[in-house]
Amino acid sequence: MKPKIVSVFSGVGGIDFGFEKAGFETVFASDIWNKACESLKANFPNSEIVCDTIENVDFKKIKKKHKVIDGLVGGPPCPPFSKSRFYRKEKERGIDDEDGFMTVSNYFRAVEELNPKFFFFENVHGFVFKPHQTALELVEKESERLGYKIFHSVLNAADFGVPQTRQRFICIGVKKTMEDFKFPKQTHSDQAKPIKGTKPWVTCGDILNDIDFDSPEDSKMLAGSKHKDLLKLVPPGDNYLFFTKERNHPQPIFKWRSRYWSFLLKLSPERPSWTIQASHSNNMGPFHWKNRFLRIEEIKRIQSFEDKHIFLGSYKEQWRQIGNAVPPLLAYRIANEIKKQYFK
Repeated sequence: MKPKIVSVFSGVGGIDFGFEKAGFETVFASDIWNKACESLKANFPNSEIVCDTIENVDFKKIKKKHKVIDGLVGGPPCPPFSKSRFYRKEKERGIDDEDGFMTVSNYFRAVEELNPKFFFFENVHGFVFKPHQTALELVEKESERLGYKIFHSVLNAADFGVPQTRQRFICIGVKKTMEDFKFPKQTHSDQAKPIKGTKPWVTCGDILNDIDFDSPEDSKMLAGSKHKDLLKLVPPGDNYLFFTKERNHPQPIFKWRSRYWSFLLKLSPERPSWTIQASHSNNMGPFHWKNRFLRIEEIKRIQSFEDKHIFLGSYKEQWRQIGNAVPPLLAYRIANEIKKQYFK
């Protein structure tokens, strides 16, 4: 029998795809966004899918139904712990934010009621920043109270074969009676600083070239909006900083670090993508090196989803589902280690 997992804050199921590929079975998944839930139902037809806030999920009922739940997986919504909260003074940070405390505390209510062998807790890498120290302390305190020892690290998805430099905080909790968890070894590295025994980072060219064709749909939405002409001048792999005095532009247009990094950001076929974000706008990249918006099938591959995975809704709704997800390949690498170490 496959080990059973319960998934919370599931989104479109990036974590679940990875765990199922490693040999786990998602018996229950939930999210608060109806469009993500529709996609979950399409991709996981044999799982129980509930579209509701985690506060309303009865985990005792799930445990009673399945008798044994081997693992809990999920990543509480990340905005309270993101880097942007350093600049948004009108909002509280970390668990001082009402939603931040509610989601993390209910995650551990799920741990308590399900009593799984392990849990997988994911968030943005800002979770370990000093201003969010109380959030990490809450994770440590709750894990200790419930009898789990935890192992956490910030992993770059590109180091594990994902064609995207995306850093995520990953925390694995296991029962104190179990052996210590060992994170998977890095499989890929930046060839500017190669690590012996690893493969080169997977590039955008590696995974997009076979579907890089001209489409009449590309002309319907102009990438870059009012800056579309500037976007055409940005070299692949660069952004608005190309037009600054510090970069020796003959006619500087922007001040140094005056915009978000993704402003007029263009992919290079020679390196992985930068982080695919959940929000989509006309002048925030990454854009294709051909000066167009990325297509859904392209960002699916950048996030390591398989072509067969289903995303429902409008272009922006699909983009949000994909951008919010944990890359399935990164989840698989970790899930595979959990399977090998604790389910032999």
